[in-house]
Amino acid sequence: MAFKTPEWTKNSNIYEVNIRQFTKEGNFASFRTHLPRLKKMGVDILWLMPVFPIGEKNRKGTLGSAYSVKDYKEINPDYGTKADFKALVKEIHKLGMHVVLDWVANHTAWDNPWIENTPDRYYRDSHGNILAPNDDWTDVAHLNYDNPDTVNAMIDALSYWVKDFDIDGYRCDMAGLVPTWFWVKAREAVDKIKPCFWLAEWEDPKIHDGFDMTYAWELHNLMKQIAKKQKNVYDFDHYRNYELNCFQRENYRLNFTTNHDESAWNGTEFDRFGDGAKMFAVLSYLLPGMPLIYSGQESAFNQTLPLFEKVEIQWADYPLEGFYKALNELKTKHKALWNGSFGGSFSKIMTTDNCNVYAFARINGGDKVIGIFNASPDRKECIAESELLKGKYKELFSGEETVFSDRERLGLSAWEYKVYVGI
Repeated sequence: MAFKTPEWTKNSNIYEVNIRQFTKEGNFASFRTHLPRLKKMGVDILWLMPVFPIGEKNRKGTLGSAYSVKDYKEINPDYGTKADFKALVKEIHKLGMHVVLDWVANHTAWDNPWIENTPDRYYRDSHGNILAPNDDWTDVAHLNYDNPDTVNAMIDALSYWVKDFDIDGYRCDMAGLVPTWFWVKAREAVDKIKPCFWLAEWEDPKIHDGFDMTYAWELHNLMKQIAKKQKNVYDFDHYRNYELNCFQRENYRLNFTTNHDESAWNGTEFDRFGDGAKMFAVLSYLLPGMPLIYSGQESAFNQTLPLFEKVEIQWADYPLEGFYKALNELKTKHKALWNGSFGGSFSKIMTTDNCNVYAFARINGGDKVIGIFNASPDRKECIAESELLKGKYKELFSGEETVFSDRERLGLSAWEYKVYVGI
């Protein structure tokens, strides 16, 4: 990786904020009232979905997609003003959290001023007509990075929000559709203002030349296949080999059970994982990588959040808030689970049911965390055997203390998970 990842990310989790759906008002001011709660829940990084004005020309749905950017240097008036946004960032920092903006570099809205003023910034056909990126993305126009003017204008806009609003980084939409050399050049410019954290919505290891973290889509897809019995936990071994062979240890990976795309197009985490939703969430925290929480997960909100319409999250009494708080505290306190090269080793623990029960240890010096998971809708009993098991532990969720030898008989109910912290 060409850049140094900010150290404040070393034990962080990330929370994706869908401003439109977060509250009845769907604006910055109403979202600010949730900040103390999110801080108490242990959230470290707030990723705000695009906050820019949304294009009206060729708009999809009633409200349009936040990823159809009408102006890179303005705020969506539905969310508030620039002053409101600046106040939000200051409040986030005051509470000891960080904020990253969602950035859309591959395309703009059709009524972005660049369309009229600088059409050469876009791909055009032989008749001079500006093109969409593909036949489905009809609400956006495709930017052309062969034009140096496009590169300079985009870097200027990226620099603006760091310099004038003190944001801490970017999550970059469909980052692999833009040349990697651009991201390197952009980061070089932005980091001169302030060292930032960069997340790519992409999985090609080469994009880490300009980014700290990439999406673990392979892991997410594998978890969905295991939940549907299309694969089993033995396939985690193949995934770990893929990670080890393709990515560097310092490369952060984003682990998740849902996000705005999955929610909008593929249903909720309960649709995808059923009764195993919590088990896979725990797994996403214990495997190497930074865990993501999407808006509404702590409320067990079992409804999709569309990209083009308003659906307010029903928060109820936050039934899973304590669950995520426990996981966030575990991540923060235990070096074995820290991100990238800051974290500990990963070692599989063999069981006599390697198709359904997955067990492993994360170790960093004297810090050890063991995870045991039954990825099955049936009760499973097996024997786990490893020198790594030996020790005294406290189970995270029950608080029960136990002592393991190097050979233990396990009994796990359907989708049960155990997290043992060395003491």
